[in-house]
Amino acid sequence: MFGFLKKVLKKNVTEVTSSVSKKILEKKISEKDLKETLESLGITLLQADVAFEVSEKIKEDLKKNLVGKQVKRGRVKDVVLKTFRDSLSEILDVPKIDLKDIIKINKPSVFLFLGFNGSGKTTSLAKVGHYLKDKGFSCVFAAGDSFRAASIEQLEEHGKRLNIGTIKHKYGSDSAAVIFDAKKHAEARGIDVVLADTAGRSHTNRNLMDELKKVCRVNNPDLKILVIDSLVGNDAVPQAKMFDETVGVDAVIFTKVDINEKGGAILSVAHTLKKPILFLGTGQDYSSIKTFKPQDFIENII
Repeated sequence: MFGFLKKVLKKNVTEVTSSVSKKILEKKISEKDLKETLESLGITLLQADVAFEVSEKIKEDLKKNLVGKQVKRGRVKDVVLKTFRDSLSEILDVPKIDLKDIIKINKPSVFLFLGFNGSGKTTSLAKVGHYLKDKGFSCVFAAGDSFRAASIEQLEEHGKRLNIGTIKHKYGSDSAAVIFDAKKHAEARGIDVVLADTAGRSHTNRNLMDELKKVCRVNNPDLKILVIDSLVGNDAVPQAKMFDETVGVDAVIFTKVDINEKGGAILSVAHTLKKPILFLGTGQDYSSIKTFKPQDFIENII
């Protein structure tokens, strides 16, 4: 997982350390001394799907900690590593969300799942259902995707496997109405959480984006969760921006991280949205979902 990003950071730590170590015997480090090394750093970070703005921040942080400073030769690597850690920690320092607290305050809570076509939205919804059941919460699925062929059957199958009920209408029905009915069903039966699916969409489909606005207006979800395929790379940032500008994103789930060698999209989206990353999808099983822990992620890649 994230092998390419690890390799990139290791390479850059070595290059920056080597470049600086050669200079500090002669004089204080100048910006000119680091110019070539930082340009190389920027290119390799972009290759790891790290957005330009994030790459520039990391480079600026390195400059602040090295330019004009006198660092003992043997401590250069420590300074470089600490700068990377601090920079990544700052990028991932976003508000925290505790699902248990949301559910305790709002019953039933409505968690709305959003995303592009093929992002793994419905499977992620089912995994979260499994996660919440393990925590002792009752759930119901809302088949709000009445647009994609076989979407309702897919969600129902997940529900059967997990022993979670599914509220559905026929294909072509109003998504907002389906989720509204699921919410009323949960209220009547004392169910803790409504996990609501929606149709995958893109910025080119204005009708589906307008439908999403209506879903949020009618049902006032407690949490709008954007599901992003981690393999889309730099496309993750415009996707995140589009959904956030349309309805406001509260949290993010990244899928397919088990086969993602790069991982830079996680840093890029966190920096862009300033919203928490809830989970990482790490496989096909319902239990293949990990709570995202920023410091674990940083230590894993550094």
